[in-house]
Amino acid sequence: MKIQNYDNHKKFYPPHHFIYLPLLAILQIIGIWKIFSDEVNQLSWILFSTVIFLIIYLALMVRQHYALGNQDRIVRLEFKQRYFEIFGKRSDEVENQLNFGQISALRFAYDEEFKILIEKALNEKISGDEIKKSITKWRPDHHRI
Repeated sequence: MKIQNYDNHKKFYPPHHFIYLPLLAILQIIGIWKIFSDEVNQLSWILFSTVIFLIIYLALMVRQHYALGNQDRIVRLEFKQRYFEIFGKRSDEVENQLNFGQISALRFAYDEEFKILIEKALNEKISGDEIKKSITKWRPDHHRI
């Protein structure tokens, strides 16, 4: 497996991202094109395009909503556990000062860098993306979808 870093940490699900969604996009383009080129069946093509749009919308929203909502909760829980292991105290006060992007980014830092970056995030209000770019030794997360 390739060593994970900032440039390659995003993950794709090939059947969804490279087959299902592109196929729906092609059908949507065909439907819109046919609305203007097939005047006899224009109403049918409007209905077809509307249905395809709704399928695309549902496919994106449902998949993202459930999977990412659950993963976000797990990332927060991992942050709480890790903070407790490193500092020996609850993270409630610190967690309330950080946004999810910052908490999520901190999981890619090993413990020594975690300590430094959490201080920077609290004091300098650096973004999650800035935290990720600041990490010198990337701690991979191969389990996030």
